[in-house]
Amino acid sequence: MITSLRVLTYVVSLSLATHAVAQDAEGETEIPGGPTTSEAQIDVGDSQAVQTPTFSATSQPSDDPAPGDWAAWGRDSAASRHSPLSEITPDNVSQLEVAWTYRTGDMPKEEGQGKYAPETTPLKVGDNLYLCSAMNVLISLDAQTGEEQWRHDPQVDSGAIPYSASCRGVTYYEVPDAADDQLCATRIIEGTLDARLIAVDAQTGELCQSFGDGGTVDLWAGIGERVPGWYAVTAPPVVVQGVLVTGAQVKDGQAEDAPSGVIRGYDAVTGELEWAWDMGKPNLDGLPPEGETYTRGTPNMWTTASSDEQLGYVYLPMGNSSVDYWGGNRSEEENEFSTSLVAIDVNTGELVWHFQTVHYDVWDYDLGSQPNLVDFPLDDGSTVPAIILPSKQGDIYVLNRETGESLFPVEEVEAPTGGAEPDNLSPTQPRSGYHSLAFPNLEEKDMWGMTPIDQLWCRIQFRRASYKGMYTPPTVGQRFIQYPGYNGGNDWGSAAVDAERGIIIANYNDIPNFNRLIPREEAEERNLQPIYAGGDNTDSESDGPAEGAGDPQVGAPYAIDVNAGWRAPITGMPCTAPPYGGIRAIDLASGETLWDEPLGTARKNGPFGIPSHMPFKIGTPNNGGPLVTASGLIFIAAATDDLIRAIDTETGEVLWNDVLPAGGQANPITYEVNGRQYVVIGAGGHHFMETPIGDYVIAYALPEDDN
Repeated sequence: MITSLRVLTYVVSLSLATHAVAQDAEGETEIPGGPTTSEAQIDVGDSQAVQTPTFSATSQPSDDPAPGDWAAWGRDSAASRHSPLSEITPDNVSQLEVAWTYRTGDMPKEEGQGKYAPETTPLKVGDNLYLCSAMNVLISLDAQTGEEQWRHDPQVDSGAIPYSASCRGVTYYEVPDAADDQLCATRIIEGTLDARLIAVDAQTGELCQSFGDGGTVDLWAGIGERVPGWYAVTAPPVVVQGVLVTGAQVKDGQAEDAPSGVIRGYDAVTGELEWAWDMGKPNLDGLPPEGETYTRGTPNMWTTASSDEQLGYVYLPMGNSSVDYWGGNRSEEENEFSTSLVAIDVNTGELVWHFQTVHYDVWDYDLGSQPNLVDFPLDDGSTVPAIILPSKQGDIYVLNRETGESLFPVEEVEAPTGGAEPDNLSPTQPRSGYHSLAFPNLEEKDMWGMTPIDQLWCRIQFRRASYKGMYTPPTVGQRFIQYPGYNGGNDWGSAAVDAERGIIIANYNDIPNFNRLIPREEAEERNLQPIYAGGDNTDSESDGPAEGAGDPQVGAPYAIDVNAGWRAPITGMPCTAPPYGGIRAIDLASGETLWDEPLGTARKNGPFGIPSHMPFKIGTPNNGGPLVTASGLIFIAAATDDLIRAIDTETGEVLWNDVLPAGGQANPITYEVNGRQYVVIGAGGHHFMETPIGDYVIAYALPEDDN
């Protein structure tokens, strides 16, 4: 259903230490590459700051940003993370200095302690920055000075925090044909931890009264019982042809009878529900009948979507079902759409195509990366409208974004069966013929430790565990090794594409998990409770506070324990040898590895959680993604050493870095104001990565005298 108004507008850190492969900060370590086979009276702002595409009446700055802007979470709707700016170059990047620092004031209080992971990436449109804090405070800053212009606090309660207090970003929207004096002609929209969509005027921060109910849309409608923290939005919605599309994060591992993973599209002007895509009720296009809900427990989209304004398609990276490590009770629809990229027509809400990356996912290999849209080069000089899809297990797929067909061979390879549900696992799994960030299977010789005792313990555990490669079946009576773990491959930080140079830049994690299914009787003895019964994932017998550590999985025969990063019990060191994360350049046309380097040093890592202060480049776990510039630079933080780096796109050499006051688990941006280029990073830290929590937004620029 399309409203008349829209028709008219058409609109772990993981403790690390010195290792034999480590080198000093100036040195380099050779790492093997992966497979290479392939609405009140207001001033609506300076319209000259935005380039308006000609192909659609509803086109937005995000579809074709002005050169000096960063108008969407991935800079543009295509999620390129590529800026045409070139003032900062490989030759002068070493001169970068802090231009300004801003603090949001949003720090953990009481219930928020141990749960903060802001992951915030601002937008820049015109002369303004727009961002959200961990607890969804909306803020506008002067992009040149960092001075606060306004803020709007939606008063989200700490009890609404799911696994993490995160707000990755916001959405900027310009109302087509709006009068210059119309309230909310330009607006900022965010999804909140307590499951609301909030729209405010981009110039003043005042609520857009004509959007939803006084500026707010309640996303709990049709979901069912309101359980704080179970259903939350942590990623920015996307707007396609005037339709605001959002999913939500459903806290993992609680119960089969969990909130639905329904995807919904709303009129970006009025907040009116346009459609709903519920995989379990494909004929339902709006709210469910009174007394009913959207299909419970279905895969959700917790991460950020991409979009094609011309096609009118939104691309949804889907997770798996509400119970991650058991699938015996899943429906046919769950099995069909879990861990898939789904294309939806925003004018109808109907499925266009989908592409699955894991069959019968019982490893939490949900798709976390925002896919990148590119015009993919062919040998004859022509291009194909394509979409690049990285995955947690490492495979990168290149698909025709009109049809979902792969541009490179996808082989169904034999996969192990057995474990807790031998009759249900898929006998084959897809493997991309384009590129993989994955490394060879583990062997006993890969076991490592800070001390000989650590290494011996890890070797013994390796021998005792079940391990049959990447898709090792989950087991009950013994631990099973999951490699890579659920934070492996390329996650929510996503990849960047320098189409001019024909290069993909992807950072990745390379570290296992050490898991065990828990029989229901044992789970009850340990009093593992779901969120609706007061469970808080802090069971003392579980393997730490990681996601999946003591998750009850109510409705399934088993709960789950996840030892994220497979750490030895005394020193807290990983059982596998570093590097634990890296960054790689990939040739866009061929999928071949151009260079691969460890990402992160040992300076903030060490045994027993004690920083070693050693500047050795060892490759740490990392959360957050890169940006690339026309001048040939990559900017990235992400690693657990609290550094932001500039890297040479051609060589992978680190050319500059700076120490952040808190963890840099967020995506940086770059933009221009008055002829000066800035690089901005949100330094908010991350509880899971065990980096310091903060509330900083920091801007870097070249010295003004040099401009």
